[in-house]
Amino acid sequence: MVDFDDAVLGQGLPPLAEDALREAGENRSDESRAMGALMRAQMLAPEHPAVLIALYRHHFYGHRMGPARDVARRALLIGAKALGLPRTWRDVPREPLAGAKDDAGVRFFLFTLKGYAYLSLRLNDDLEARDALALLRHLDPQDAVGGALLEAVRQRALVGEPEDDGTAPHDVFGAAAWARLAPA
Repeated sequence: MVDFDDAVLGQGLPPLAEDALREAGENRSDESRAMGALMRAQMLAPEHPAVLIALYRHHFYGHRMGPARDVARRALLIGAKALGLPRTWRDVPREPLAGAKDDAGVRFFLFTLKGYAYLSLRLNDDLEARDALALLRHLDPQDAVGGALLEAVRQRALVGEPEDDGTAPHDVFGAAAWARLAPA
């Protein structure tokens, strides 16, 4: 069995699933071929973080926020399972998670929660976003994953200020975020 920390970094992916992800990337401009390859990867490695991240990004960059949020929900389940947390993110104890700066599994869960909150905002589900950000604040009091910025965006939206002044996070599962997971 692959260590979850290694899996978050893309290791331990079955070769056929890795081939399917590569094919999806090569065909990203062809929606049906890319999605077919992603579905194959999902069938081969349904709980592998690399597959979930690829699916999330495919939907996110395709401006399909609902399906992206569905992937984030699944990723929260996988992350919670790996960390021994309750299955439902709303049941996670409001206590800091150790390792927000250096544990790939913790960072995966926190970034996923942040992504879920962001997508909830984009889908005009403020209650869900508010609750996810409140949990993130408790789990990551040092704000290692930048949830405070997203909460500020949410607060500005509540009072009718412009949504995006250039500081709003766009792809919370982006390459820069995942690069910070790599061991130093």
